[in-house]
Amino acid sequence: MGFLDFIAKPLGQFLYFVYNTVAFKNYGLAIIIFTIVIKLVLLPLTIKQYRSTAKMQEIQPLIQDIQRRYKNDREKMNQELMKLYQEHKYNPAGGCLPLLIQMPILFSLYWAINQPLRFILNKTPEQINKLVEYVTQAVGKAAMSVSREIGVLNYFNEHVSELSNVSDLLKPEELINLKFLGINLGLVPRFDTNLLFGSQATVYLPLLAIPILAVATTYISSKLMTPKASEKSGKDASTSTQNTMMLIGPLMTLLFSFQLPAGVGLYWIASNIFQIFQQLYINENVVKKKEAQGK
Repeated sequence: MGFLDFIAKPLGQFLYFVYNTVAFKNYGLAIIIFTIVIKLVLLPLTIKQYRSTAKMQEIQPLIQDIQRRYKNDREKMNQELMKLYQEHKYNPAGGCLPLLIQMPILFSLYWAINQPLRFILNKTPEQINKLVEYVTQAVGKAAMSVSREIGVLNYFNEHVSELSNVSDLLKPEELINLKFLGINLGLVPRFDTNLLFGSQATVYLPLLAIPILAVATTYISSKLMTPKASEKSGKDASTSTQNTMMLIGPLMTLLFSFQLPAGVGLYWIASNIFQIFQQLYINENVVKKKEAQGK
């Protein structure tokens, strides 16, 4: 980490502010509200992405004409396409800009969720080490969570009375309850039959809802954002890129959902749902109006 600390720290502090105020100390609700605020802040970039998509649709007939004329000469076709993009000041990768901007935020949010003592509660490394040492002595190193800081919060949430033993390090009012709708957002979802159907089934089985919903909403969101005109043509470079992104997004979500704390997955789900409704509004109120004007 390190190089993204300057993003993770303010994000963690803002998440904690939301948790203590408008989210009524509900961690999951805090992440959802946090996500909506982030999406609203990024709205200008989203609009830029829409304009890029609209430009793509505008020049689509010209693209199809080039594809028809140079269908047997792929190199020449790509050259003519690049020339067309330059003439119309269209960047095929422009639609990826919001995603690229969101990645540092997503990584920073991951660190804020994975290291809540450092980034959300603003504890020093010395304080964190003492808390980890206390909990490790109580439950053993093997029983600690994947994230030792989340392990500390989970332990004191289950043993609140012991906070008096570390009152100089962690106060009761600072303790964050990581549960949301019965799901511990500090845990990482696992596809392990021993965990899913064993003694910890009540903990890990509900956690599967996070990756499932994250993948489903990522696919729906990607599908809605794919221009219809591109779906029809289906062979040019930009369409190929869009189709690839539409598949890569859900696959990456599936992969990372089983690697990261469920809180990050909840951020993904909330972000995708916001994007789905946003795109539905654009499709109904902007795209269709433009198509009607063009007839």
